[in-house]
Amino acid sequence: MRKRRDTDTAGVSESERLLFGGPLRYDMGWSQHADAFLELGFRAMIVRLPALLGASLRLARQADRRAARTVLTVEAGRGVAQAVSLLAVNSVLGRLMAGGPIDERLRGAAPALATVAAMTAVAALLRAVSTYATGRLEPKVERVATEQYLERAANVELAAIEDHAFHKLLDTAQYGAASARRMIMYGTRVVNAMISLVAAAGVLTGLHPVLLPLLVTMTLPSAWSALTVARRRYESFHAWVQHARAGRLLGSLLIEPEAAPEIRVHGVGGFLLRHFRAMSETAEAEQARLARLAARTGLIAAAWTGMATVATYATLGGLLLGGAMALSVAGTAVIAIRTGSQSLETLVVEVNALHEEALFVGDLERLYSEAAGWAVPSGGVALPEEPREIRFENVTFRYPGDAARPALDDVTLTLPLGRIIALVGENGSGKTTLVKLLAGLYTPDRGRILWDGVDAAAADRRALAERVAMVAQDFKRWPFTARVNVAVGRSSVPVDDERVTAAVAEAGAEDVVADLPRGLDTLLARNFSGGHQLSGGQWQRLGIARAAYRRGRILIVDEPTAALDARAELEVFDTIRALADSGQTVVLITHRLASVRHADLVHVLDQGRLVESGTPEELLAAGGVYAELYSLQAEQFQKAPVPAAEAD
Repeated sequence: MRKRRDTDTAGVSESERLLFGGPLRYDMGWSQHADAFLELGFRAMIVRLPALLGASLRLARQADRRAARTVLTVEAGRGVAQAVSLLAVNSVLGRLMAGGPIDERLRGAAPALATVAAMTAVAALLRAVSTYATGRLEPKVERVATEQYLERAANVELAAIEDHAFHKLLDTAQYGAASARRMIMYGTRVVNAMISLVAAAGVLTGLHPVLLPLLVTMTLPSAWSALTVARRRYESFHAWVQHARAGRLLGSLLIEPEAAPEIRVHGVGGFLLRHFRAMSETAEAEQARLARLAARTGLIAAAWTGMATVATYATLGGLLLGGAMALSVAGTAVIAIRTGSQSLETLVVEVNALHEEALFVGDLERLYSEAAGWAVPSGGVALPEEPREIRFENVTFRYPGDAARPALDDVTLTLPLGRIIALVGENGSGKTTLVKLLAGLYTPDRGRILWDGVDAAAADRRALAERVAMVAQDFKRWPFTARVNVAVGRSSVPVDDERVTAAVAEAGAEDVVADLPRGLDTLLARNFSGGHQLSGGQWQRLGIARAAYRRGRILIVDEPTAALDARAELEVFDTIRALADSGQTVVLITHRLASVRHADLVHVLDQGRLVESGTPEELLAAGGVYAELYSLQAEQFQKAPVPAAEAD
């Protein structure tokens, strides 16, 4: 353990300490694999080989069964071709070194030479087929694995995304798809190396029993070297992955559009470049250390291999001198030993790489399993077609891992449908949490949310979501066209241009669309060619148009006028009133209390509890929290401006 801690804390640059507060060691999941990998030895690798190949085969069959069968068949064929070629070479050497005229020896060797040529051509053809099939298979495996990853991530509860442990698994598992693709490549190489090794070993055993141990002796040094270097490289990657990411972050900040103005006004460019250089130099020192160790390990392995090679050929010489082996057999043995040595070395290296990738595919499979437990439940009790009200009864909710007070604490209130209901209160009072519960994004820890007596916790969650449209304060600004940014409000149906136009009109966003270079077909992403950027207020209009396009029976609007000027604010609230007049229920969250004067009902929250309910007039007359907050905001507009002369 002491060695591991020294590795994790070594090489912390001053830039890392200043910019990021110390060593960057956020656990991305690599650490859970470190011990498993570092304990990996040659024997353990061989034991685990069937399971690793089985995992590769399962991925391949999921993606493309035909291509998977083709790869396996072709690789087996290449092994057979190699074995036949070695035997044919032995026959050629035996014929050529036999007694008699040279022309007779050549004629006798001709069939075997033809066999060697044919096997070479067959091997080349099979290699081409394998390359094609593997090239077709690998991207399919990555796509299938990525689709399954994204599907699971998109269908879990919001609480899962906000759960630290599950989100860490999401971060880690995202590497699994690329690893799954690489497992196909490494798995193919392992199969090929195994078949080639078996072919060479079989030929050697047939030639002389002592040759097979000699093959292993020659290969062990390179196998040890490959394992040792791989262990060091992986351990270094584990220790330095966050440092490397931080270095890339500094580089990306220099070209980021959002940071560009401040970089130029405040002269931040030189500062970032200086620290980028410092962190890069620290990382370079680590790479130099690995290269030095790899060179030393390679020299040791080369010396070991050299001695083993001398011993091997000395043994062959002894067998020749003692008459235990013919010269032609010795020649074949040399070729087989070289072929087998290369195959065994390749096998060790590729199994090593296969095991490394399998660790991250394991993360992906663990995500699949855990996501099933977090999945949004399907089916449930039907909600009333035309409910009259939604009632919160003694609802308490606490965010997972939050040891502070509940976000909502024993809240009981009614939301009459077909009205404008305003939720007001200071920051942290529980307004946004309440509407997330209303939309089915969370379920209460205690209490019930009733739709005319039907408990939402037992209802079909997807059917509940179908009835809700939401314009969150931080709604997503999709990097697509303006048309899609509106139509994504109801993405389950084909885009309807008439419906898009009507939604834009309802949101009062016609001027926003008219000012766009290509109207609704304008790309709203400046980082793409032809992209356009909207102001905050223009985005707010499109967000409301998105909600209008969805046509949910309940419209939740969280701070809808935060980015609008006074005139635009009045227009938006006119739109909201018009939606309510048409029978749609509007649940409004806003800090601007003057904007809720047309609400039918106001609920006032304070520190997660309901403290007041009533019409705006009733609450002002009561002189409670609402009246206090209203008066504080009104005072900001009643203060007379300071005359210019006094200001001077």
